[in-house]
Amino acid sequence: MTGTERTTPATDALMQRVVSNVLSAFEAMTRNKLRSVLTSLGIIFGVGSVISMLAVGTGAKQEVLEQMKLLGANNIIITPVIEQEEGKVAEDENEKTKEKKRFTPGLTLLDGESIRTSLPHVDFVSPEVVVETMAVREGLKRTTKLVGVDRPYFRTSDFTLEKGTLFTAEQVARSAPVAIIGHAIRTKFFTREEPIGRRIKCGSLWLTVVGVINERHITRQNAQHLGLRDYNYDIYTPVNTLLLRYKNRTLVTRQDVQNASRMRSSDDETKKQTNYHQIDRLVVRVDETAYMHPLAEVISRMLQRRHNDVVDFQVTIPEELLRQEQRTRDIFNIVLGAIASISLIVGGIGIMNIMLASVLERTKEIGIRRAVGATRRDVLLQFLAEAVTISVTGGILGIGLGFAISSLIQRMTGILTIVSAVSVVLSFFISISVGMIFGIFPAIRAANQDPITSLRYE
Repeated sequence: MTGTERTTPATDALMQRVVSNVLSAFEAMTRNKLRSVLTSLGIIFGVGSVISMLAVGTGAKQEVLEQMKLLGANNIIITPVIEQEEGKVAEDENEKTKEKKRFTPGLTLLDGESIRTSLPHVDFVSPEVVVETMAVREGLKRTTKLVGVDRPYFRTSDFTLEKGTLFTAEQVARSAPVAIIGHAIRTKFFTREEPIGRRIKCGSLWLTVVGVINERHITRQNAQHLGLRDYNYDIYTPVNTLLLRYKNRTLVTRQDVQNASRMRSSDDETKKQTNYHQIDRLVVRVDETAYMHPLAEVISRMLQRRHNDVVDFQVTIPEELLRQEQRTRDIFNIVLGAIASISLIVGGIGIMNIMLASVLERTKEIGIRRAVGATRRDVLLQFLAEAVTISVTGGILGIGLGFAISSLIQRMTGILTIVSAVSVVLSFFISISVGMIFGIFPAIRAANQDPITSLRYE
């Protein structure tokens, strides 16, 4: 006879004993359905709260990751701002007029070229110029943004082509009238034919479409928070094409002279609002994240020197801003999770109280079981099984409640919630642990009852 065959009867007896104790626990719960339901309410709401709070936290993390995709993880963004003034306050108007205003060329393509050629660890530099214009084709029109970009622009974030090609080096060099359109522009103006090789009128110039960008999903919250426009309605052309054929703010035209003469009688605030920057944004891609902050400081000093100590630009590291936002959200989620966990503790205390009352109420039943041969272990397992069963049942119902709360939060507030498998497993494990921890003391107390005294209990 093998060892396995010798241990089989003992194993079967142990399994029968466990099953018997579990069935006894279920029978006790069914006799007091209302009490069992009320006992498990704390676990139900506790597990539901934990799952919903973790869902809010996971959704917040997902939003931050999406924002980082939109902005680019290793990008340093330089934007033009209104000139910042500093110095001593003039005592009278005569002294004020004597002050000489320093000249600044504003943010230009030469700034980007200087950064690219002078600084190490710079992968590429991408300028961006935005002009409001009217797109017209086959009797349809729509106001849109014509964006002048360079070839590396589409590597700054998650731009992907649906069809066609990006600008070639030759098209950029000769300022060719070509365009890459967004998904929404294609849907509006090219419903019946393929856009590649067709022309669309932007302002006074016809541009030949060479590519179409895949649809980019940007929530309204992300657009407002990050200051992003809807890229799906943009039309892209080489930056040299836009500066040569549309608008170059660094060149003085006859219209600019006329506008300046009209502004002589206007106030100083109107003059300050004049946009003299050649480009609207400059994106610097850094090859390693560790160099982001040092390069940002060097770029700031370099531009200040090139702009004659006039601070008319802003250097931003989106990754750091998003990390701070994520840190704030993490703290918020930890606080909410801690508050939700209190419900589980309260539910555990409720289980212990009810089980202690059940031990007192069923003292005679315990004595009878002990008298007919049940051991202390049997009584311990029975009451522990009751506590765990209540917890498991509450945990299962709490998981369903957590899904419902998460869906309700997203529907009513617009906050993204994602219920992950980890949060479900963790909450269920916690519910079982609560039942065992808070059920062990009543179970031990029931097991230690004196059989003779229990039989005499009325």
